[in-house]
Amino acid sequence: MIIVAIIAILILIFGIGIYNSLISKKNQVANAFSAIDVMLKKRFDLIPNLVETVKQYMQYEGDTLTKITELRGKALGSNVSESDKLALDQQIGSAVKGLMVSVENYPDLKANTNFNNLQSTWTESEEQIAAARRNYNASVTTYNNAVMMFPGNMFAGMLGYQPMMVLETAAEERKNVSAKELFNS
Repeated sequence: MIIVAIIAILILIFGIGIYNSLISKKNQVANAFSAIDVMLKKRFDLIPNLVETVKQYMQYEGDTLTKITELRGKALGSNVSESDKLALDQQIGSAVKGLMVSVENYPDLKANTNFNNLQSTWTESEEQIAAARRNYNASVTTYNNAVMMFPGNMFAGMLGYQPMMVLETAAEERKNVSAKELFNS
């Protein structure tokens, strides 16, 4: 009888440990996504300054500037889901990269101190977002391992926990970049 009670207590302690581990990993993923969200907000806050600075020099890039501003407005909306926010982030990133390539055609803008400071801040922001994405993917991988591996998968199934998707680079961003094409366009 005592042996059965000890085994039951050990199983209970083991179950509590797995449960707490799953909760901890799920919270880690949420925290990692929150870090991405903070970095994206920082990036979105830079956009108006970047657009205003560039607007003074670029007469022919109005469509790109308007698109960037519209995407920023959508991304800052209160009813934007996590996946929509990430999709808008990719669109903004692509639009700003195109804008930065266009800067080559405006030597006065390239020499502008405010623009150079903004460009530097933008680059730093992009690096922080990339680091936050790597952290998120590491957290998701740890969580997915806990949810999918035995014995955690038994508890995860009872709790309704499902594996999560890691963030992936868009196919167009994985293509090799041709410097010749960049400077000829």
